[in-house]
Amino acid sequence: MSRSARSPLLLAGLLAAAGTAHFAAPRQFDHIVPRSLPGSPRTWTYASGAAELALAAGVALPRTRKAAALAAAAFFVGVFPANVKMAVDWRHRPAPQRAAAVGRLPLQVPLVLWARGVAKNAEGAA
Repeated sequence: MSRSARSPLLLAGLLAAAGTAHFAAPRQFDHIVPRSLPGSPRTWTYASGAAELALAAGVALPRTRKAAALAAAAFFVGVFPANVKMAVDWRHRPAPQRAAAVGRLPLQVPLVLWARGVAKNAEGAA
C-alpha cells in the first residue's frame, strides 16, 4: 500500500482513537472544555468524541473521504480553543505536563494540513 493510500487510513485511525478516548476517559476532556461554551462540559466531551468517530468513518470510506477530511480540518481548527485552555490551565504543572500542553498548540497546524492533503488526494482519485 502506497503512502498516499495509507494516509487517509492513518488519519481515520487517529480520529477513531481520539473519539474513543473521549468515551473511555471523559473526565480528562471535560477539564479542557472552554467555560464559555453553554451546557455541561461532559456533553461537549461526548459530542466531540462522537464527531471524531463520525469523521473517522467518513475519512476511511473513499466515497465520503473528501468531505470528511475537509470537515476534519475544520474540526481541528475548532478544538484549538480547548488546547489553548489546557495550556493556560496547566501552566503551573510540572515541566513535562506543561510542555505536553504547550506542544499540542502547534500540533494543530500539521493536523489541519494533513486533513486538507487527504481531501486534496481524494479529489484527484474521484
